[in-house]
Amino acid sequence: MARRQVIIGILGPVLDRGSGADRWERWRPTVAICSQENLVVHRLELLCQKGYEKLAQTLVKDIGSVSPETEVRLHEVEWKDPWDFEEVYGALHDFARAYSFRQANEDYLVHITTGTHVAQICLFLLTEARYIPGRLVQCSPPSRARDGSGEFRIIDLDLSRYDRIASRFKQEQADDLSHLKSGIQTRSQAFNKLIEQIEKVAMNSRSPILLTGPTGAGKSRLARKIYELKQKRNQVTGAFIEVNCATLRGDSAMSNLFGHVKGAFTGAVQPRKGLLRSADQGILFLDEIGELGLDEQAMLLRAIEEKRFSPLGSDSEVASDFQLIAGTNRSLAQDVRAGRFREDLLARINLWTFDLPGLRNRSEDIAPNVEFELASYAQRNSRMVRFSREALNEFLEFATGKEALWSGNFRDLNAAITRMATLAPGGRMDLETVRGEISRLRRDWGQEDSAANADELDFMGERAERLDLFEKIQLSGVLQVCADCVSIAEAGRKLFAASRKESKHPNDSDRLRKYLNRYGIEWEQIRRGSRT
Repeated sequence: MARRQVIIGILGPVLDRGSGADRWERWRPTVAICSQENLVVHRLELLCQKGYEKLAQTLVKDIGSVSPETEVRLHEVEWKDPWDFEEVYGALHDFARAYSFRQANEDYLVHITTGTHVAQICLFLLTEARYIPGRLVQCSPPSRARDGSGEFRIIDLDLSRYDRIASRFKQEQADDLSHLKSGIQTRSQAFNKLIEQIEKVAMNSRSPILLTGPTGAGKSRLARKIYELKQKRNQVTGAFIEVNCATLRGDSAMSNLFGHVKGAFTGAVQPRKGLLRSADQGILFLDEIGELGLDEQAMLLRAIEEKRFSPLGSDSEVASDFQLIAGTNRSLAQDVRAGRFREDLLARINLWTFDLPGLRNRSEDIAPNVEFELASYAQRNSRMVRFSREALNEFLEFATGKEALWSGNFRDLNAAITRMATLAPGGRMDLETVRGEISRLRRDWGQEDSAANADELDFMGERAERLDLFEKIQLSGVLQVCADCVSIAEAGRKLFAASRKESKHPNDSDRLRKYLNRYGIEWEQIRRGSRT
């Protein structure tokens, strides 16, 4: 049994109009689509607005004369405003949900030549979402050179058939992800997945975004990259305004953020726009948002929710429609419990929270970031500098090892590369340059003293490896004092000189012995070590 062809379309009060004999001299899309030589229409489901019943009956009659095999069914749809997207979509959606599609033996075409542009868009969306399981069809009038019903074209929405289109979409997304990562070919799966989530949110939401993570993890750079991506997609037209809230102190905080009018306070000789108004239609990045005072937090909450606020000293409100990106290296939840941060503001900015990991937790990304920093240095200084192979291997071995703390994260890495590149003889970083920088990093991270005192703990063997750096430093200091004393009593008096004054019956020897026993160390071991 041959499949039947069904067309779903909307009566066009303008294009389909006509009642006299001269109507046949006009091209009418609904009549034309049913009279195509290469398209047999078995049934037309014609959706008509209330009030156009007479025109609909004329179309039924005319279609019967040009295409006797076409059955026409009329369906009344109702909307007061044909340009109201929600109203039109709701009516067409109701029709699609109620209609009994028989895909086993019928094919469906959705005619989008008639109706307002809003109606055509709604039909497209319903077809693309498969509420109407068909394809789109559009017809056009004949050229002046010939008569007839014109032409028609079927539009298939199955994008899987269009490899080039699909690959273009994938490439655009890959480009967006690369942009957010500053072009760095990161290897951390967890970080790459995080960036993918951020890209989806950035492209599909204007809600606040909260970036958390340690200082130097890249929050500021990522915020700017989000702005640049949204700007490229024409989602923002305003500026990117960045401020570190730790720099906003006292009375000037309100003025900086919300602006002021002339005479608002002593010294306010000129009105000030404020950062929130400067970010209108753009993005406001508030780094270290936890540093804001409670009064500023309250005004910020209202500005986020209502897009309106009052400048300092003003009786009238101003408007600013901005997207907020906030950054912090603190636990705002703890600040809420301590009364330092408003719970309602946290709830408002906590919809999309992304925790950026520190560099130490992304060791696989250190190598590509080293390449990025070298390229950035070359661009800033117009001077290309490279590692020797041995120097690069030694630096990466140190940088990805447990010894590298990277307490300043990417700021530490940027500073290290900058120093080595500046000092590189002949534009090539050698082993001597790298070893000098490693020594400096150790010193900056407070590891030099612990390395010098490491010999104090050698006799402990593997037990020393299980100690935290804090314990190693403290224990090494205690052992140094003990080694310089002839008795445990003398060592105890030196070590507890301050606290023993507050004790009526000090027993420094016993106190020290208990401390050493905690690490399995006997006094005799220390004395034997000091005599060798």
